[in-house]
Amino acid sequence: MGARTDNVTDPDLAAGLLLMRRGQAYWARRLNELRDDEFDAPSLLPGWTRRHLVAHVGFNARAVARLVEWARTGVETPMYDSDQQRGEEIEFGATLPVDALRNLAAHAAVHLNVEWRDLPEEAWSHQVRTAQGRLVPASETVWMRTREVWIHAVDLRNGGSVHDFPAELHTLLLDDLIKVWRRKRKPGDRDVVLEPVDRPATYRIDVDEEDLPPLVVRGRAADLVGWGIGRSSRGVITAGGTPPPPAPQWL
Repeated sequence: MGARTDNVTDPDLAAGLLLMRRGQAYWARRLNELRDDEFDAPSLLPGWTRRHLVAHVGFNARAVARLVEWARTGVETPMYDSDQQRGEEIEFGATLPVDALRNLAAHAAVHLNVEWRDLPEEAWSHQVRTAQGRLVPASETVWMRTREVWIHAVDLRNGGSVHDFPAELHTLLLDDLIKVWRRKRKPGDRDVVLEPVDRPATYRIDVDEEDLPPLVVRGRAADLVGWGIGRSSRGVITAGGTPPPPAPQWL
């Protein structure tokens, strides 16, 4: 019997699945490097220990798998019943024994991978609803999970860095930052321009803004990602040479 593979012919989607799986491996490696007695230490996320973070990443895989199941069956299965349920789930998960947390993270990731692998090709375009209420094609679940595993590997605070991310992920994250900031922007909010010094591209929220001078932030692509996702301000400066203020809210 031949090996079962993804039902995907779109090269961009196939590349996205590969990038996500590389991120899953990166997350798993960072998690495996944590000793059991280090799970109670703070993560990079305010108010969350590493226990909370591991529980969140595990339960997120289950939540994303529910969206893929929705796309496959046509039966609505939301990511979470409510924000309250999501929060309570994470708090409960943080109380689990370390072995149980490790198993949650590993088994939930395998289940999600199987859901993707078995999704019929035509179902990748079926609409599902994110936890924020947006309708997106099932293919968007790959990017949703990609962000989780790569970025939260850094949030474990045990040596992971945005500088470990592949260059194509830096590009995708810079594009995503601008897209989300543009969607959330309110009248009067300052425009933001990201100027990587190690590539020719420029990223801007509003190319037509003329009323207010934009906030121009410069640095290597990896450092701009670190600033944009709110994890670091190292290596970035404004056009005037000063440290930039906190980035607009992303996710």
